[in-house]
Formats: sequence, C-alpha cells, structure tokens
Amino acid sequence: MTVYVDSPIWVWAGRKWCHLMADDEAELHRFAARLGLTMHVYQGPPRTSAPHYDITGFERDRALRLGAVSATRQEIVAVFRRVRVKGGKRPRP
Repeated sequence: MTVYVDSPIWVWAGRKWCHLMADDEAELHRFAARLGLTMHVYQGPPRTSAPHYDITGFERDRALRLGAVSATRQEIVAVFRRVRVKGGKRPRP
C-alpha cells in the first residue's frame, strides 16, 4: 500500500500544513503511528468525508523519509475521491 502526502500550503496557527492519506485506512494509521502521530489528530468520518491526517511541513519531511510518496494537488484529490466515505461527513448540529 502507498501513503501519500501533498505540499504544505495550508496556513493555520502560524504553520504550513498538508494532508497524509493512503489507499487503505489501516495502512494510514500504521504509518501515522510510525510518524509519531496519535489518533487525537486523525481526521475522518464523521468529521470529514475522507480519512486523513493533517500534518505540518516538518512532519511531511519525516513522512517522506519514512517512505510516503509526494503527491501533487491533483494526485491527493484523486486519492481523496478513492477513499471518500459516502455520507461520511455529517453536518454539525
């Protein structure tokens, strides 16, 4: 299985962030654990429609060294569409 990471272009809390995604959710969690991430930072249904982790540019560098594949914006969107959970994101009350 492949784990993908896009470029850190999203600015929040003074840092640049990107997405860590995989074709298989179990592989995503295994890789995130190797990266030192906890389930506390996991983004997935019902909060979002596709399982992923938001990571900083620093964490992205480590992810690439651990074997993640750098993905363009178009490639990460394609992964998002493949792993999207139909009806996964629910509106907030």
